Amino acid sequence: MSDAGTFLAVVNPAAGGGRCRQLVPEALDRLRAGGIKLDVVETTAPGQGAHLARDGYARGYRKFIAVGGDGTSYEIVNGLFPQRESDGPVTLAFLPLGTGNSFLREFTDRGVEHAIETLLAGRSQPCDVLRLRHTEGVLYYINLLSMGFAADVATLRARRFSGWGELGYQLSIFISLARFRRRPFPLRVDGEGEVDRRPCLFLTFNNSKFTGGTMMIAPKAEVNDGLIEYVRWGPIGRLGLIRNLPTLYNGTHIHHPLAERRAANRIDFHLHAPVDVMVDGEVLTLQCQTLDVLPSALRVMV
Repeated sequence: MSDAGTFLAVVNPAAGGGRCRQLVPEALDRLRAGGIKLDVVETTAPGQGAHLARDGYARGYRKFIAVGGDGTSYEIVNGLFPQRESDGPVTLAFLPLGTGNSFLREFTDRGVEHAIETLLAGRSQPCDVLRLRHTEGVLYYINLLSMGFAADVATLRARRFSGWGELGYQLSIFISLARFRRRPFPLRVDGEGEVDRRPCLFLTFNNSKFTGGTMMIAPKAEVNDGLIEYVRWGPIGRLGLIRNLPTLYNGTHIHHPLAERRAANRIDFHLHAPVDVMVDGEVLTLQCQTLDVLPSALRVMV
């Protein structure tokens, strides 16, 4: 069994286009020099981070470091849950050496320097975990789930332009704008009223504020309020979206006449087929059923 004070660092060396592999030795050496006890495991394939975290938890580790991007922390969270639902506290820290680090952006824009300082200082706070049940199982996340335009862009980038860097992201936006699908994603919020079948450009179900690194999609979100921050943008036109794109980066898009936001306890989806979704940077195709919150189910070092 592991010493309870030892961190298990789950490293994705391929994160950031391989940048993580080059930067991680120095970062881990700085932690060790500061008195942090840690063991290190590396992923060699997508999804392996969940298996490594689950195995580490079974061996007694209760402190983990996600070394990579949002996808690395997403895999660790899904390795720790659902076991963590009925067990003791678990702590998750971050070394943001990947491409996207949207969750951490809520707390700092200093990246790995801030993360190392936080670990050395031992700062942590409670964090909610959002739980999505779908027809194939259950998944957990700490950042956001999106449907519609944002998920279309992420899906296109992952499937056709994954190795293209920023150019691939811009191409995916351009093609998604050309297709520009506005469609309903039927759901009911907190069991109230009729099922909402109105067409929309996108929906997001957030625990934290940012996506895509710098896009403040949910400016009212709080990571430990026990609530889902639900943001909806109705059927805005193509030119209207282009004109309002800058507002997605400063959070003022929620004041647009076609935008809505509310804090919710539960979402019930009434989808008739799977749809493309983006969850903490990961692209999936799921028939979502219910979304709820596990309040303060994790401690995060931010």
